[in-house]
Amino acid sequence: MQTASEISPKVEPWTPDSWQRRPAAQQPVYPDAKALESSLKHLSRLPPLVTSYEIENLKQQLAGAVRGERFLLQGGDCSESFADCESSAIASKLKILLQMSLVLVQGGKKRVIRLGRFAGQYAKPRSADTETQRGVTLPCYRGDMINRAGFSEAERRPDPELLLRAYERSGLTINFIRSLIEGGFADLHHPEYWELNFVANSPHAAEYTRMVESIGESLRFMETLTGSVLADINRVDFFTSHEGLHLHYEQAQTRQVPRHLGWYNLSTHFPWIGERTRALDGAHIEYFRGITNPIGVKIGPGLTPDEALALAERLNPKNEAGRLTLIHRFGAGRVEQCLPSIAETLQEQGKQILWCCDPMHGNTETTKSGIKTRRFENILSELEKSYRILKECGTHLGGVHFELTGDNVTECIGGASGVTEADLTRDYRSQLDPRLNYEQAMEMALLLARLMAQNS
Repeated sequence: MQTASEISPKVEPWTPDSWQRRPAAQQPVYPDAKALESSLKHLSRLPPLVTSYEIENLKQQLAGAVRGERFLLQGGDCSESFADCESSAIASKLKILLQMSLVLVQGGKKRVIRLGRFAGQYAKPRSADTETQRGVTLPCYRGDMINRAGFSEAERRPDPELLLRAYERSGLTINFIRSLIEGGFADLHHPEYWELNFVANSPHAAEYTRMVESIGESLRFMETLTGSVLADINRVDFFTSHEGLHLHYEQAQTRQVPRHLGWYNLSTHFPWIGERTRALDGAHIEYFRGITNPIGVKIGPGLTPDEALALAERLNPKNEAGRLTLIHRFGAGRVEQCLPSIAETLQEQGKQILWCCDPMHGNTETTKSGIKTRRFENILSELEKSYRILKECGTHLGGVHFELTGDNVTECIGGASGVTEADLTRDYRSQLDPRLNYEQAMEMALLLARLMAQNS
């Protein structure tokens, strides 16, 4: 068996562009190199989207989750589109994450870290470089940051101007979220503001309402006891994340800042590496090892315990709590086979890891009619198994990662709302991966809160 040091390639001095000397997977090929260079120069001069202070705050909170003091809730669309950068869509995603976090706080009796999977999730990895329709082969659609979804040569050609459009949409999204939160949108004194129109139809509406009333009573009691309004309750911390797939884009927003050492990726608080791009000798690992942000890595059934250890040593050489989150996505049928040996190995080596379950990707299936979907029961099963396995390995589940939407779409099968395979065509909107709808996400939060309460 190879040791972690034998698996890891030789470490050389890091610079923001040192990744360019490594094999880079899932990168678009631009036909006009000068146009790409021009867009990147422009992008590198634009103001950062987040600050180093916010990034350090998130890292400290994630360290608390490693110690079992907090819990990470990460969620949002599988891939953002420019067309969905409008107020109601952004507000509905913020609402569902706030509501889910409220349920988890009440059930788990822990502070919840809210991490949106948006404001930069404009690029997606693909299993093939090309797509063929009616005998015509073109580059595949890789997200609005890179090319366009329409099936023509012009639309599928990678366009560097789209990098600037992605930056602008990300900035608009972050600005609107900050305005909502600073304006009292997340005020726990008024959780009724978060309601979506169809919440009353949910079979769990009564349970959620009781939770809201209980929290209100607790707040009023504390304020009566102290004789003052709990001002900190009228806002929450909210952070952004996206897969750091397009390395030229990420490099253009990588900066040094006053009063903080190191290099920060200032396009997001929490970038992550995908399952397809976590090769130890690859460009993504090389880029991510040098930035100061807290980072995540998606891991699936192909990862061995030695490779996991090598990833931890490469990406978190100081073994800093809050620096590295492993987002495991094995699937309900394989998590019991894959997760224990990896968790045990990292525990034995004393690695500071935040374990975050992504129960979505490993449970993707395709129906007989060719529609990609996920089953609620399998998503819940992987969560329950992960909770038990990690506890048996001497650690704990510290977070969850969901693809979800605040809309009442029909993309995943099951849950109390009763979405069936026949319902999928009724309101299936995702261009890529299926998401939990509002009612399914709320039901999942309630069931997870029960699980947390049982294990607290």
